[in-house]
Amino acid sequence: MKDTAKHQGLRNQLANVLLAKGITDQNVLNAIKKIPRHLFIDSSFESHAYQDKAFPIAAEQTISQPYTVAFQSQTLAVKNGEKVLEIGTGSGYQTAVLLELKAEVYSIERQHELFKKTSNFLPKLGYKPKRFVFGDGYKGLPAQAPFDKIIVTAGAPFVPKPLLSQLKVGGMLLIPVGDKTQIMTLFVRKSATQFEKHELGDFAFVPMLEEKN
Repeated sequence: MKDTAKHQGLRNQLANVLLAKGITDQNVLNAIKKIPRHLFIDSSFESHAYQDKAFPIAAEQTISQPYTVAFQSQTLAVKNGEKVLEIGTGSGYQTAVLLELKAEVYSIERQHELFKKTSNFLPKLGYKPKRFVFGDGYKGLPAQAPFDKIIVTAGAPFVPKPLLSQLKVGGMLLIPVGDKTQIMTLFVRKSATQFEKHELGDFAFVPMLEEKN
């Protein structure tokens, strides 16, 4: 697992691309500059690692486009020590960004192959979520609730009510909603029963899986 000065230079270039696209949160940009994204994909495709695009990984999933990861991270404005639930660990790249932002991360992955791979891989890079769970993201983690922030990294056909219920008052849920393309949707919990909704534009994600096996 090599990380060289050349890789660092490519990360700096990627951060500049994201800055030009409207990512201005310095903590997010610093995370992008620090995390060795090339180690999250197959080494034979390393040349794709620092391009601003999604890329296939195991189990018919993708590592998200860096802009999407940065946009979600910036929108949630994660603060040091906040309790964050991530739905869809995937490659673990978004998890690493949240950990670089000093969040206390709880992450759920539905694909067993990815869960095993990523739960072994992330600690080798020094990234240790508070909890790593193999399970159904639609249900969230009620035993660990409430959360300051919840981030969903797969396209959901609807907004799962358990996720809304697991937010603190003042907390935020960021979820891409839709089938073929998704609308990035932010919910801010205003009270026990009230939520403020903001639609933040179109994105494309792999679909969020329900419990099947």
